[in-house]
Amino acid sequence: MTTRSARRSALTLSGLALGAALVLAAPLAASAHVHVHSDDAAAGATSRLEFSFSHGCDGAATRALVFDVPKGVDNVTPVVDASWKISRTLGQNNVPTQVTYTAVTPIEDGLAASVSLDALFSSKVGGTDIAFPVTQKCVTGETAWTQIAKDGEDPETLESPAPIVAVAPASAATSSDHDGDHDGDDHGAAAEAAPAAAETSTDQPVATWLGGGALVLAATALVVALLNRRRA
Repeated sequence: MTTRSARRSALTLSGLALGAALVLAAPLAASAHVHVHSDDAAAGATSRLEFSFSHGCDGAATRALVFDVPKGVDNVTPVVDASWKISRTLGQNNVPTQVTYTAVTPIEDGLAASVSLDALFSSKVGGTDIAFPVTQKCVTGETAWTQIAKDGEDPETLESPAPIVAVAPASAATSSDHDGDHDGDDHGAAAEAAPAAAETSTDQPVATWLGGGALVLAATALVVALLNRRRA
């Protein structure tokens, strides 16, 4: 092997190692947050939010999560879970301003856990993002997940970002419920949706065959390229 070939091989191996390190580091960095999940957050409606984590504070076990109820949320109702003790700080009209989940048994670093609460979003926050500041208290130390990205700032660059919920505008269904519409309109909407569902099911086999064909062509091209390289 010539010196040039050896140097080229070394550079290739270094590049592969660096790429593998970046691929592994990205999921690890992303997991070191408190995440929130909601499928139906909408203005003027109540949505169940699930907050999850799988890390402690620099390796220390988690003993509590403290949530500050943000503006734009008219009320919250913590969901009972046998793994957590729940306490609330109440404001005007007995509406919680802070909710604390204390683990019955401290949760070790590297174990996944979650808490849930039902949040009633204000009718005025449709089309906006609502941050839920949460402080993770551990056996040793704590982390305040409260940072919010400014305009033009990449949230991924924040060290301890607050969980963010994207709140959709008030849905037509919610509006019709408040307006007292009759069931007849719902039957009409269902009838209009039926043809669309039929079209979707018809298109699925075509998409499947096209995807399969693309994979076959890609595999064939790879084999041809390898054979040509071997001959050369």
